[in-house]
Amino acid sequence: MSHKRIVIAGTRSGVGKTSIATGLMAALAARGFKVQGFKVGPDYIDPSYHTLATGRPSRNLDTFLMSRENVLEAFTRAAAGADITIIEGVMGLHDGHRSSGSGSTAAIARLLAAPVLLVVDATSLGQSVAAEVLGYRAFDPGVHLAGVILNRVSNESHLQLLRRAIEDYTGIAVVGWLQRGALPALPSRHLGLIPAGEQQGLKAVLKELAAAVAAGINLEEVVSLATKAGPLPAGGSQSFASAALQAGGPVPVAVARDEAFSFYYQDALDYLTALGAELIPFSPLHDTALPGEAAGVIIGGGFPEIFLEPLAGNQPMLTDLRRRVAGGMPVYAECGGLMYLTRRITDLEGRTWKLAGIVPADCQMQTKLAGLGYREATLYQDNLLGKKGDPVRGHEFHYSLLTGMAGDFPPAYTWYARGGEYHEGYATLRLLASYLHLHFLGNQQAALNFLAACRRYRTQRRRNSSCNY
Repeated sequence: MSHKRIVIAGTRSGVGKTSIATGLMAALAARGFKVQGFKVGPDYIDPSYHTLATGRPSRNLDTFLMSRENVLEAFTRAAAGADITIIEGVMGLHDGHRSSGSGSTAAIARLLAAPVLLVVDATSLGQSVAAEVLGYRAFDPGVHLAGVILNRVSNESHLQLLRRAIEDYTGIAVVGWLQRGALPALPSRHLGLIPAGEQQGLKAVLKELAAAVAAGINLEEVVSLATKAGPLPAGGSQSFASAALQAGGPVPVAVARDEAFSFYYQDALDYLTALGAELIPFSPLHDTALPGEAAGVIIGGGFPEIFLEPLAGNQPMLTDLRRRVAGGMPVYAECGGLMYLTRRITDLEGRTWKLAGIVPADCQMQTKLAGLGYREATLYQDNLLGKKGDPVRGHEFHYSLLTGMAGDFPPAYTWYARGGEYHEGYATLRLLASYLHLHFLGNQQAALNFLAACRRYRTQRRRNSSCNY
């Protein structure tokens, strides 16, 4: 495996690191490099841009959602065969889970012994930029700050002022700069960038992005710095190898994949496959029924609120889903998937759309953030993913709320935050729907339990079918 790897970090959110990291990936890929992209943290949208830019599925690296050993394993598996790996950071370089820094870009850079290029927004900055860069270097000496990329520079004279201050006072090289407005804008909405799968003509935008980055950043120096990564530490897990030993035979599982539902961690899907799942994509937007052979369903997150009319109008799919769930088919749903399973969703214009009605609750969109952050939770009671009290780790980020919960509404999870106890989601032995996003490589027993339920359902269905003859 190549040792060429580099982290693109930011001083904070909004400095342009996604555009710069994606542009670097596209520019190097255009020059013949096999580029593997990664995203630090629980983001689903940025990796979709990486994937389009490189032609290789981008992966998430997160030391809160996964163990250190799992992160190393995920990295080495995906980086195999690549000429260079580019790792886009999350938020500011040192921002992570509470005060521990778990899940931060710095934690990943330390773990992977990867040099860091720090993206600095140069707007209204002068010599003080040197103090900013010095602070980031001194905060954690275990992070190798190898260079600086200046974004939104006013002009050439502004560049020279900033470059002299940084290089004279810190000794860190400025490896590139981009003038204000040089990067094409990537379209966004309330949850950030619009996923690549929803956009037409995005390849042309990425080509423009690659050209802007190549013109402003010294690609040869970036590659040279990437070769200075240290050796990877020993101790990566063997989860995929052991999964083959635990697999109980192949089992077909339908996975919602379309414009409305696209939030999946690639390594989580790969781990399910290693455990024996045969993942079959289907579209709640465009298909009229679930795959006939499916013994379970996964409905991930996404933006169902953007597609309410076609989702609610696809009555054949909703009817088939209700029929299969009534027959005992296991269903695991996250965030957008939870919303889709409720009785109805009320959008921001006050319009109400009837949906699956499988979760006995309604969903209300709102303009303010309803939930954000890492969660350490336990299962509220025995359910589809395990036994009461079993621990899970996940992340939530949503602008909607459940309302009108009817009768006995068994929660999926319990967690403690801000001094209080919280219950969230809806769960039974065959169904779990929640705002919490899990990474199955970091919640392996939950993955095993879900697939075990799918296998039991398939066995029972076969028995029932044979009794009909």
